[in-house]
Amino acid sequence: MTTDDRSLVAHLVGADVLVCCGSGGVGKTTVAAALGLQAAQLGRRAVVVTIDPAKRLADALGVPGGLSNEPVQLQVPGDGELWALMLDTATTFDGLVRANAADPDQAERILANGFYRNVAGSLSGTQEYMAAERLHALHLDPRFDLVIVDTPPTRNALDFLDAPGTIARFIDHPLFKLLMMPTRRGLKVLNVAAQPVLRTIGKVVGGDVLADAVAFFQAFAGMETGFRQRADDVMELLHSDVSKFVLVASPRADTIEEACYFAGRLAEGDLEVAAVVVNRCTPTFGEPPPRRPRGAAAPLYDNLIELRTAAATERQQAAALLEATGVPADVHTSWVPMLSEDVHTLDALEAIRVRLFD
Repeated sequence: MTTDDRSLVAHLVGADVLVCCGSGGVGKTTVAAALGLQAAQLGRRAVVVTIDPAKRLADALGVPGGLSNEPVQLQVPGDGELWALMLDTATTFDGLVRANAADPDQAERILANGFYRNVAGSLSGTQEYMAAERLHALHLDPRFDLVIVDTPPTRNALDFLDAPGTIARFIDHPLFKLLMMPTRRGLKVLNVAAQPVLRTIGKVVGGDVLADAVAFFQAFAGMETGFRQRADDVMELLHSDVSKFVLVASPRADTIEEACYFAGRLAEGDLEVAAVVVNRCTPTFGEPPPRRPRGAAAPLYDNLIELRTAAATERQQAAALLEATGVPADVHTSWVPMLSEDVHTLDALEAIRVRLFD
């Protein structure tokens, strides 16, 4: 097991946050779960959170009832702990409202508002911001000392990195200040229709929708400072030395290219790749005999040579692509051979952990 300061083990020991990113179909969720299993064996109190609405993490951890927004502890070997949860956007948003409201009455006015219910469930970017918020909340949770994030299997997987900055810019935007004007001027919802700009908006979206929206912003008064501060805190955490980013790919050219795309996205945000995992590689089966045998053993020898050649080619191609597209040469790369079946139990996950670290 490697112990240099850029190895996966070093990151599991020293980081507070590990973010796994990569395209779909490369076993990213399984890798995130295996990282959590290893962290627990190293004595850490790790929690794995998936932003992916599919139930892949529950499958990888062998949780038949699925996962919810609240962490569930798993029984695993080692001196540490392993917990897991699946992001629930609406529930996380509700908790953020309650945390920032001046009193329970303000929180209930917002939570009961029709405009808020639509925003919490469907507004573009809400899931990404709530993912960043949930990550920050778990980081502050005294039950855990390591948060491992399993991002969605899409090219937009890293949008949650931009979400805190987006919400901060929105709060500073003139449109937001315009919508807050009725609150600051003490106007009631029934009098909003008299405002020329809002009356024009009402003709487009409908009077009831507009009334709900303005009522929401009236109820939101005073909370924008808390939201802005929380967004700044999340950005500071993601850009700090305690947060590390792990790229996951398979040895196919398309998934390596996707991994390199993610590396570029990280670089755009002044972030860097801490480690690379190339998963589902062709396994190697030791050194072949010095000579090709005759008889029934000859096809087995030929198959062994073919597998070794395929494995060597995969490593060469993957390493060349990673180097050519900007992943630093000193970044630790782990090569994990494929299993004969999918991971649906902790025993199968242990087999991945062994291959990843031993």
